[in-house]
Amino acid sequence: MAAKESSFEKIQRLTSTQVNIRNVATSAHIHHGKTAFTDNLLAAAGMMSAKAAGDLEGGMATWQHADEQERLMTVDSANVSMAHNYQGEEYLINLIDTPGHVDFGGNVTRAMRAIDGTFVLICAVEGIMPQTETVLRQALKERVKPVLFINKVDRLINELKFTPEQMQERFMKLINEFNHLIEQIAEKEFGQKWKVNVNDGSVAFGSARENWALSIPFMKKKEVSFKDIYRLYTEMDHEERTKWIWANAPLYDVILDMAVKHLPNPIEAQKYRIPKIWHGDQNTEFGKSLLSCDKNGEVGFVITRIIIDPRSGKEVSAGRLYSGTLRAGMDVYLNNLKSPAKIQQVLVYNGIKPEQLESVPAGNVLAITGINAEVGETITEKEQTPFEEIKHIFQPVITKSIEVVKTQDLPKLIEILRKVSKEDPSLKVEINEQTGESLISGMGELHLEIIENRIKTEKGLEVKTSAPIIVYRETAKKESPVKEGRSPNKHNGFFIKVAPLDAELDEAIQKGDLPEIRVKKKNDQVTNTLSAMGWGSDEIRNIKDIYKGNVLFDETRGEVHIGEVIEMVMDAFEEVMDASPLAREPAMKMKVSLVDIKLHEDAIHRGPAQVYPAVRDGIKEALLQASPAILEPLQIHVIECPDQFMGAVTKLVGGKRGQLLDMRQEGSLSVIKAKIPVSEMIGWSSDLRSATEGRGTSSLLDQLFEPVPMSIQDL
Repeated sequence: MAAKESSFEKIQRLTSTQVNIRNVATSAHIHHGKTAFTDNLLAAAGMMSAKAAGDLEGGMATWQHADEQERLMTVDSANVSMAHNYQGEEYLINLIDTPGHVDFGGNVTRAMRAIDGTFVLICAVEGIMPQTETVLRQALKERVKPVLFINKVDRLINELKFTPEQMQERFMKLINEFNHLIEQIAEKEFGQKWKVNVNDGSVAFGSARENWALSIPFMKKKEVSFKDIYRLYTEMDHEERTKWIWANAPLYDVILDMAVKHLPNPIEAQKYRIPKIWHGDQNTEFGKSLLSCDKNGEVGFVITRIIIDPRSGKEVSAGRLYSGTLRAGMDVYLNNLKSPAKIQQVLVYNGIKPEQLESVPAGNVLAITGINAEVGETITEKEQTPFEEIKHIFQPVITKSIEVVKTQDLPKLIEILRKVSKEDPSLKVEINEQTGESLISGMGELHLEIIENRIKTEKGLEVKTSAPIIVYRETAKKESPVKEGRSPNKHNGFFIKVAPLDAELDEAIQKGDLPEIRVKKKNDQVTNTLSAMGWGSDEIRNIKDIYKGNVLFDETRGEVHIGEVIEMVMDAFEEVMDASPLAREPAMKMKVSLVDIKLHEDAIHRGPAQVYPAVRDGIKEALLQASPAILEPLQIHVIECPDQFMGAVTKLVGGKRGQLLDMRQEGSLSVIKAKIPVSEMIGWSSDLRSATEGRGTSSLLDQLFEPVPMSIQDL
């Protein structure tokens, strides 16, 4: 008798059937049930005990850090894989469970690069929240197809005492709101096509914690009605309910059927995703392999997450393989680092556990070891155009300085900070090796608090941090006169002017239509985007560098030696954009034009030591005459609180230099939309709790920069 196939053997067999692979993620607002949902799917696939699944107190299977258990929330994404049977065929589901808290939204952005479809969960009671909108924006930006799961339906019956008819009305309202969002955010070709529909099964509803789900096609098949759902909580005890659920509405069946039926396989998805996330020539052999997800083509792998094994210190790089086949021991090329490397192991996920395989073909989410690279690295066999940088919607706005308690620990701190910033690229780390002070910049107070806590507990290093410092920006308000930057030997001159970037160009950069790159030769994406804005070919040719929302133009004419110095000019431009002259803060929305240059005819007199200082001085002098201004970060928050606290909340917002943008009533709740400077938001969550006796909640909707009021700027 043949031995029964283990779950790992099954996953190993399914990795090579590309049409039967689904790469998906969970995404939602915080505490809308993503991790309980993942846990119960794992339990059904036999990867963990059904009793422990979705148990908050016992801890979720995908929580791999103690602080996630303490705070009862996901901080890091977790990869899991499982097999599923649908209409007599076997499918491999690679699922990434993502965090919901806005401070860890960078993990969601990175997960979206690796997947093709996402389950968006919304709470039946709370509905669509600001973070739901953000995750949908993150998914559609990467051309990831969404399906909808309305979770916590038990709350509608137990807490709000809804009748079956009211439940249906509530579902339709949520589905219409969700579709309206897709229509608003998605690109035109997907706006209608990707709307969810309750009748075809691209919407399901249920309770992840109670382990049940239903969709209209599944209800017809099992002959179940909304009245039966109502009876679950009004007439049945726990045991009867569990029995009924397993027989009529098991979560994993409905959800994984929905993934197979409504979310694309890698071969379908890469046809429309690759043109968006990879800007190389699609007519080359490599381009064709990427578009067709060809397992016999050249390797094209993108790292989306790095996990450092706490015991061995070994780096495990998880990501998505878009083309080719990865093998253990294979020689590869890292395109961002421009260096060769060797893969030691190839791992696939068996549940949450990575297991070793000899080789894995294109279309899979997997992990590799032996590579020392950053998140977003493109791994190929020979040099190729790398994939588009993975850019998060929000930027770090809060900084703390961090230093060691004992001086002898300084080298250890530098090493740990390098590792931490690798594991979490949303964290920006600046290390000053001379003074021993280092700066960490993150998305919010909680983000930095968790990082600090992990350095102390998991890495075992005593550190102290300063009070939070806010990250400002600098910009120009008007066009400057042309200023000359002279080289130290006085033989070279660079004539530069600075002006504010026009709004249309800035919007194209923010949306990702213009990639942030050095434009060396003709770039189709840059040319097409700017031609559509009505730019002429000469103007387009002048663009040399798009860097952190600033643009360098080369307006020189007939200069023979420009090719020798232009790379150095770009380096100096980027240096000034990272630390502008007013307060050494990063610059934004700035247009820097190189109008003319005078170079010494002898190459030895126009080397880096002459060019860098000249260009830096030229840009700084021009900027100081372009009405420079300091911009401060502001966040738009949606605050919900009971009616009686509305006055207290508006007073709190006013006291923090905030502006009220909108106020509305939803039943007994007041919903307030306010714009508040980040510098005033230190300790915001505890202030809001005090003002509302713990009953107010606040979610980040958007982030923007505005000039600091003059009264404060002078200080």
